Amino acid sequence: MLYLDGVTKSFDGFKAINNLSLVVQRGEMRAIIGPNGAGKTTMMDIITGKTRPDSGDVFFAGDVDLTQHDEAAIASMGIGRKFQKPTVFEGLTIEDNLRLSMDGSRSIFRALFHRRTAAEADTIEDILDETRLTQKRTVRAADLSHGQKQWLEIGMLLAQDPELLLVDEPVAGMTDAETEETARLLRKIAETRSVVVVEHDMHFVRMLDVKVTCLHEGTVLSEGTLDHVSKDERVIEVYLGR
Repeated sequence: MLYLDGVTKSFDGFKAINNLSLVVQRGEMRAIIGPNGAGKTTMMDIITGKTRPDSGDVFFAGDVDLTQHDEAAIASMGIGRKFQKPTVFEGLTIEDNLRLSMDGSRSIFRALFHRRTAAEADTIEDILDETRLTQKRTVRAADLSHGQKQWLEIGMLLAQDPELLLVDEPVAGMTDAETEETARLLRKIAETRSVVVVEHDMHFVRMLDVKVTCLHEGTVLSEGTLDHVSKDERVIEVYLGR
């Protein structure tokens, strides 16, 4: 689903990404960890077309060269990105947020007054159920808890039907119960899509129970199960501490 090979990106002489190679399989969820400045955000920027690499290959879904496309084109191909801070339409209800996300080309007015097909209505119902927001469908996004806003934004990505989701620190600021629910939600999503999760919370990463890649200085430092990575002396030295 996602293939990075020998990717390098420098900013004013500093190599934010340094000969990075990474493979994420179709239907796989991968956790990306690493210290601040390890290159995690730059990697996400390169995948989504926000930043172009200086060298290396970046392919999606087999043969789509992402370096040849801009952000809008890449999003339309089926790559959705969720930033750490939720960005939802605060003044609109949960349901209206989802309706807006189903067709990014519509104006807000047209989207809200668009007559939904049965398939669109079913999709919204499925997303509301999956994100545990059915009972709050008529609640304004501004009135949701932090965790619920995160779930809504994930739901808004699902409404765009992406094949690959990039999720940045989804549980930052969440309660323990919200963290557990987010792990459940992402595991469910990963049954039908590929998911890359950037996260610092090791307890949450353990809940995901997936392959872990630790980045350091723009390249892969260690990779494997969380137990394997967390016992790697190099990871302990630069990230987890003793």
